[in-house]
Amino acid sequence: MDILKKITDLREERHWSEYQLAVKSGLTQSTISSWYRKNMIPSVVSLTKICDAFGITLSQFFVEDGSEIVLLNKNQIKLLNTVSKLDAEQYEALLNFLEKL
Repeated sequence: MDILKKITDLREERHWSEYQLAVKSGLTQSTISSWYRKNMIPSVVSLTKICDAFGITLSQFFVEDGSEIVLLNKNQIKLLNTVSKLDAEQYEALLNFLEKL
């Protein structure tokens, strides 16, 4: 997979400049442009920041088979993180509650 091309594709889909990606990711524009000038792969930490800016996970970033990327908002991510910490009994109780809404 060409990671830099993927970043470019995701950025261009959103009509973002490199500067806008830098601002949204918390990285400097010089860091991002140096990846392209030096044909470097971003670190996992930097790539995580890039994915956060795009609203996707690292797993979603690396999807190559044409699967649709489902974008989650911060509240959905928070909900999933909270649910993942429930034990089996709590999970069942939550499902029952949600089904009754």
